Amino acid sequence: QVQLVESGGGLVQPGGSLRLSCAASRRLFSIYAMGWYRQAPGKQRELVATIGSGGIINYADPVKGRFTLSTDNAKNTMYLQMSSLKPEDTAVYLCNARLIVPSGVDDYWGQGTQVTVSS
Repeated sequence: QVQLVESGGGLVQPGGSLRLSCAASRRLFSIYAMGWYRQAPGKQRELVATIGSGGIINYADPVKGRFTLSTDNAKNTMYLQMSSLKPEDTAVYLCNARLIVPSGVDDYWGQGTQVTVSS
């Protein structure tokens, strides 16, 4: 079993920056992909950024040029650097790990961290 814990959220003014962290309780093996998702009140969960096992990173259009995903495998940690934040970025941000298992893939999720962008 693996536990994912996000941190780094908070209240920030428009144009500001935050760095989110996702720490895994142990080293992860057989990773299909990892990523960040977000869910705002009344909206469906949406993809923010993902990284595949080959290191290819994809970003959703609304965050391209503003957000940067990175990983530190030695620390079992994934980051999301968020810059030029907008009110529409307000959401609960969730860390995801999709692991390969004998039956296919399993998704693991963190508890989420709240990001609020407001004047």
